Amino acid sequence: MNLPRSIWLHCKVATLQAGIAQPYGLIQDAALVASRGTLQWVGPRSDLPAEWLASCTQTGDVHDAQGALITPGLMDCHTHLVYGGNRAGEFEQRLNGASYEDIARAGGGIASTVNATRDATEAGLLEQSKPRLLALLAEGVTTIEIKSGYGLALEHERKTLRVARALGAAHPVTVQTTFLGAHAVPPEFEGRADAYVDEVVRMLPLLHAEGLVDAVDAFCERIGFSVAQTERVFQAAQALGLPVKLHAEQLSDSGGAELAARYKAISCDHLEWLSDSGVKAMAQAGTTAVLLPGAFYFLRETRLPPIAQLRAAGVPMAISTDCNPGSSPCTSLLLMLNMACTLFRLTPEEALAGVTRNAARALGLKDRGVLAAGMRADFVLWDVQSPAELSYAFGRNPRLQTVFGGLPPKGEEAGAAV
Repeated sequence: MNLPRSIWLHCKVATLQAGIAQPYGLIQDAALVASRGTLQWVGPRSDLPAEWLASCTQTGDVHDAQGALITPGLMDCHTHLVYGGNRAGEFEQRLNGASYEDIARAGGGIASTVNATRDATEAGLLEQSKPRLLALLAEGVTTIEIKSGYGLALEHERKTLRVARALGAAHPVTVQTTFLGAHAVPPEFEGRADAYVDEVVRMLPLLHAEGLVDAVDAFCERIGFSVAQTERVFQAAQALGLPVKLHAEQLSDSGGAELAARYKAISCDHLEWLSDSGVKAMAQAGTTAVLLPGAFYFLRETRLPPIAQLRAAGVPMAISTDCNPGSSPCTSLLLMLNMACTLFRLTPEEALAGVTRNAARALGLKDRGVLAAGMRADFVLWDVQSPAELSYAFGRNPRLQTVFGGLPPKGEEAGAAV
């Protein structure tokens, strides 16, 4: 094929392909070939077609990785990155004894962020959110999910989703948007949760028609929405052909995971209180478990997600920052790798798969998450000797370069690793 190509040499490549005996799908002396945004070839350098190397050498499209480790681009598959204000005061309240539920019932929690988000202009919300995105990009994130859910009214949910789309348009990152209108009951609907669900069901097709919604989420919990109310949201999503996901079993076993599995949810997230029947339902439905160690740590939870049961059932486990102002104000996916290992006892290989291959599953994306021919050419060069180092050294960012769609980013996104 006479296609323009770029080749990366002198590297170790963790392909993260499943079913390969070598841990991480690792190729020690590897080469990558990208063409028009897609990986054309990944394999041992000794097997690289000589004519490809010769043609790329002539055009200057050969890149010396100088021994770096290359992984797929990282994917942050559960974030609430677009919001106004912060909740540092509530953090202090919790340290003085108040619970997450106490604060929420007293008008704090999500409601306080809703007020700040509603008060912000679209431009102001964009400026507040941009530094959070840049922090994630600096650690090798190439795909991110951004939820709404801090507007809780049509104009403000629209504003949040428009900002998410604008972030994706302005920066070298793929942004997947999720409508989380059923995040909390807004003040104007206090005591009328069913009526608010009516409003959520009304909002969804309008926002979808504007091209602002890739998936639909809900908060199924004692302080959120019941299984019956959540099902109404899922039915509205299903009518539009949109995939669903769910905040499930974070504070109690509400049966949300089983409901989500009935609707073939692409993911169930949090899952500290997930039951054996919920695990079984997720396994049968092919639903990915998204683990959020940042929220577990920040809220000082003690009940662990059922990792052993998920592992035994073959449920894929993804990892995410859950970037949000109330329970995980975190913009470091690398830190989440370490926490997934130290708090949840995942192996470093499971953790890395959780921010690549399984994160792609959690977003319903089949063109990324592993390094193989035909996949998007999103990958990261790291100054480490082994993939385990990415989970090992918390507080360190060994990223050397991010390649997005076969091209390294320019400007502020290119930022040197720190």
